[in-house]
This record gives sequence, C-alpha cells and structure tokens, in this order.
Amino acid sequence: MKRIVTSAQVMGLLQEQLDVWELARNNYEALKQVRVKELNFDRFKINVQFNPARIVSSSAKVDSKSIQERKCFLCEENRPVVQKGLSFREDYIILINPFPIFPKHLTIPAYKHVDQRILNRFEDMLDLAYNLDEFTIFYNGPKCGASAPDHVHFQAGSKGFLPIEKEWKMFAESEVLEYQSAKLFILSKYLRGAFVIESESKESAVKLFERIYTSLEIKPGEGEPMMNILAWFDTDKWVICIFPRTLHRPSCYTAQGDDNILISPAAVDMGGVFITPLEKDFEKISVGNITDILQEVCIDEVKLQEIFSN
Repeated sequence: MKRIVTSAQVMGLLQEQLDVWELARNNYEALKQVRVKELNFDRFKINVQFNPARIVSSSAKVDSKSIQERKCFLCEENRPVVQKGLSFREDYIILINPFPIFPKHLTIPAYKHVDQRILNRFEDMLDLAYNLDEFTIFYNGPKCGASAPDHVHFQAGSKGFLPIEKEWKMFAESEVLEYQSAKLFILSKYLRGAFVIESESKESAVKLFERIYTSLEIKPGEGEPMMNILAWFDTDKWVICIFPRTLHRPSCYTAQGDDNILISPAAVDMGGVFITPLEKDFEKISVGNITDILQEVCIDEVKLQEIFSN
C-alpha cells in the first residue's frame, strides 16, 4: 500500500513551522527542559510530565455553552495565519501542535467542522497510523479529553514515547476474540481497563473495533461511547489500544484545597504519561493519586471481560 504522506514530509513541515512560528518554537524549546518523574507500579511505570503550556487543554471548558460561544480553533479561518499544514487526502490537514507533549506533536483535524465521532472514521485513523509510521495516532472522545469536541480531529506523537507501546504485550494475558487476521486482547492488572487489537489487516481491525463499539454503553445525551484510542503501525501490523471510560474528569479536578489536582485524563495519560500543567500537582502527585484517578474514570478489566462473555 503506497503512502500518501510520509513521516519525512511531516518532519519537514515541523522544521519549517518552527522556523517561522515563534509561539510554537518557544514551546518546543521549553519542552526540552520539561520536568518528568517516574512512578513505579506493579510491573509497569507511569511518567508524570510538568508542562505549563498544556493548561490550555487541561482547563478547557467543553460544556455546550462554552463551545458555542468560542470560535473553533481547528477551523481554517480561525487558525493562526502562520500555521500551515499538509493535506491528507481531501479529508484532513496535518498541523503541528503548538502546545506539545511529544518531541514531535501533530494535530490532524478534518477540513469540515463536524462533531468529534470515531465510528465512521476509525479506518481513517488506521490509514494515518500506516502513513505516519514514526508516530502514534490518538483519538480523544468528546468527553474524554478532547478540547474541541465540536470539530473531529486526531492527534499524533513521536512513536516510542508512551510506555504502553512497550508494555502492552506483558499484560495481554488472554486472547478474547479472533477475526480473520485480527486478535483482540484485554489488558490484565494494568490499572486501566483496555482492549487491544493486533491485526495485519485493516479491514479485520475495523470489524473488531465495530464489535467493541456496539458493545459499549452510550450514555443519555451522548453521541458515542466514552473512549480514548491509541494506534500505531509496527512493521507489518496495526496495534490499537481502546480505553472505554466512565467519567470525563476525576473528582480531584473540582476538589477544593489540598485535594485539588488539575488532571483531565486523555489518551496520552492512558498511554502512561500523565500531564500536569501546575507545578503543585507535579510535586505532590503519587502512585495513590494516579490509582484513584484511573479507577474512577476507566472501566475495569472484569467489566470488559463481561462484555464478551454474555
């Protein structure tokens, strides 16, 4: 399968943008000095990153009133004049993210201003993972970390940055389902319940994803099941991690006093890198805090197993 856009072209875009876009250049330079601490759990680790620039995303107001009152920052007419991109087919534009978490961080919005929904765009996500083979592609549901739930988009970050990319096989203890060349696993004892699809066939991966999607609850007033997704292409196959969610933000997000931690978990956090835009939170966050947050916002592995045992 021929690649439409290559990782090399994206690297060129990144450098061109950093040459002319001061805000982005300053934030990427600051990223080199970002503070990180490693928290060790049973057989896996989670990194915590102190990244003040991410306050824009972590504190984003995503209620209907706030969304309606602000201009969409992913629509072309509202983006900075200096921000340029690469077209991906006629559907998406690849942009550098000016508020990076990764050494190379992309935002990939659709040209059309339509709501954040994944079911009919999951195949697009796999196409992006194949074309941008040096990146991990991720999707945040409208109430699972997406700061623009009104404009469908993906993001991408440097492959190898997220601990889950190396860890997931250690926790995929049992194969739940097989469809042609695709296999479905549930991660066990990984603190956050997750489905993992491993497939050499895009079509088979799509079929398994549709099976998962239709098995998950859509809450009243919501347009899709709550979830975060990570996907990457590894030599000859796709690996897709799907994290069903129960809550948008944990109780510590709105807690008062010392109990407050400004954490709005999204796909990157599920992948093993927690983002703290406030220094006070970076200093105090602990294994216990992260355990409480993940248990509060994720579906546990027992309930995921029940989905396919009924």
